[in-house]
Amino acid sequence: MPEPHPAQGPHGTAPRRLKPAPLLFEPTAAVADEAHFFDLESIEDPRELLSRSTELVLAFRAATDRAMEFQAMAAAQLADPRRFDRLTPAVIAERAEWTEDYAKKMVEFGRELMRGGGDATE
Repeated sequence: MPEPHPAQGPHGTAPRRLKPAPLLFEPTAAVADEAHFFDLESIEDPRELLSRSTELVLAFRAATDRAMEFQAMAAAQLADPRRFDRLTPAVIAERAEWTEDYAKKMVEFGRELMRGGGDATE
């Protein structure tokens, strides 16, 4: 499971924020074909294949980081002691299929993000 913070770029610096390639939804028929993946299998030029597959990798990484930040903020909101229906880290962990320790870290990370210390609220 990923750490509750965005991935680090080269040399431990913050990752570059590149505009990711658009993640287009694939037609149902194409998804059924296991060999089909964002039309990469139809690209014959290795340079073009490397370029497009790299764009997809960057897009998926950016989407993963962004989704994880929203998970953390949701966990923090659900654990907020001001909520009458707040959830414990154990319940959050069960719902998200995390360990309880990871849920606690995600709650704290979410609180940090909501205080303005991260990307999702910028």
